[in-house]
Amino acid sequence: MHPTSEERVFCPYCGEPFTLLLDVTDGEYESVEDCAVCCKPVTVRVWRTGEEEPSLEVLREDE
Repeated sequence: MHPTSEERVFCPYCGEPFTLLLDVTDGEYESVEDCAVCCKPVTVRVWRTGEEEPSLEVLREDE
């Protein structure tokens, strides 16, 4: 991922793909985005360990 990138993710509720615009310049953050398909709230976590590429996790809001 670059400092700002589009990432295709899958909704943990409906399983449909949608695209998120992520800013990973801060290295680590968590936000809540609505699924573009079913509109349910999805928790998005982005983090980096050392010099590795940032990691992305998409979870149900209750996880």
